[in-house]
Order: sequence, then structure tokens, then C-alpha cells
Amino acid sequence: MSDTPQFDDRTGMDWEARFRAGDAPWERADVHPALTDWASAGAFSAGERILVPGCGRGREPEAFARLGLAVTGVDMAPSASDWQRARFAKENLAGHFLTADALAYRPDTPFDAVWEQTFLCAIHPRLRADWEAMVHASLTPGGSLFALFMQKDESGGPPYGCDLAAMRALLPDTRWIWPDGALTAYPHPSLGGKAELAARLIRRPAP
Repeated sequence: MSDTPQFDDRTGMDWEARFRAGDAPWERADVHPALTDWASAGAFSAGERILVPGCGRGREPEAFARLGLAVTGVDMAPSASDWQRARFAKENLAGHFLTADALAYRPDTPFDAVWEQTFLCAIHPRLRADWEAMVHASLTPGGSLFALFMQKDESGGPPYGCDLAAMRALLPDTRWIWPDGALTAYPHPSLGGKAELAARLIRRPAP
């Protein structure tokens, strides 16, 4: 257990209290179908290192471990990182989980991939530049950002809408290679069917 504050004064949210109360509608009961689809397409390779910021109690870290990836998860809620550690121990899987501020996290060695799911949409838009800086610094040049962008029309949050125009401004072509063509939409079953648009972006090498 770390001494990381459980209350996030930047978002006005006590994430630890919400996890303890079971008030976590962003959680899916199973692995995100985008992960399954990307895995079927060969997007992940055994031995790669992947970061899951704001990992919560999601099933995706376990899925990555079962694919042979080296998983690191970061969450500021102690019970969330504890849940992941207990799950991995029960399943005899290897993984590393930190109780820390994911936006401030900087790895000693960059990762091959970052998985972004319901973390970006949980933080206020004023913090998005911090998120992009963290993700960019966490990836090796040529590494993949697997992102799921929450789509919603109503204002406010969390979750905050991540429309594609805003995302393209946040993740510019000078730093990121965007996929060609339309993005696949995955409705979120616990958030009124709001679509998450799946995009695999590549971090550009430094010029």
C-alpha cells in the first residue's frame, strides 16, 4: 500500500471510495472485445512490455499476461492495484502493479505498447496534455498506443467525451501515426451503449 492520496483533487473524484463502494460503471464484466479483435489480428507479440495506466480492476492486464506480454499496471486507487495483484497471484501470472498517479508516471525503460481504456475519458480535458506527455514518454519510438476513445454528446463527466477532432489535435501527426480508414466502434454495455472508437497509433521516432 502506498501513501498516494486516494482523492484526486484534479478530477474531484475519490476513486478509491468508488471502487470500495462498487460504484464503477466503467468496468466491463469481461475482456474488452477490441483487445480480442486486435489479438486475433496479431497485434500483440509474446515478450513485449505493455503499460496499462489507470488499470483499475479491468480484465485486460490478465488477458495480456495470458498472451505472454509483460504487464505493468498503474492506478492511484490502492484497492484496484491490490485487486490486480491478488488476481495475478491466484492465476499464477506475472505482472507488476503500482499504486501511483498514472499521469506522473515515467518508466525507466520505455514500453512496446500502452493500453488506453476509460482512463483518458475519466480525467478532465484540461489534463489531457499531461496524459499525452505520459503516454509519449512511456512508449519506445515505433511503439503502439492502443486507444479506445469514448464518444458522447452530453457535456461534463466523467466520462468526458473524446471526439476525434479533439483527439487528432491532442495526438498530432508530428508525434503519432494514425491508422488509415474508419475506426471500429465498440458500444460500452454499462455506459448506455456509448461507443468507444478503437485506434492503434504508432509513436513516431524523434526527428
